[in-house]
Amino acid sequence: MARKPRFELYTDNAGEWRWRLVATNEEIIATSGEGYVSKQGAERGIKSVKRAVPKADVRSDS
Repeated sequence: MARKPRFELYTDNAGEWRWRLVATNEEIIATSGEGYVSKQGAERGIKSVKRAVPKADVRSDS
């Protein structure tokens, strides 16, 4: 069965919620970058990323 990219929710050592986006090759390609006090806050962060990605520009310095 082919793997799909996935978001993983987890708690860090400080007890805060975080998320990471894992690619089909199991590499972590994005993280929340910050801890959330609640699981619901981290879930809102994931939803925000999902909404924004199709509209994101690609920029290059060259």
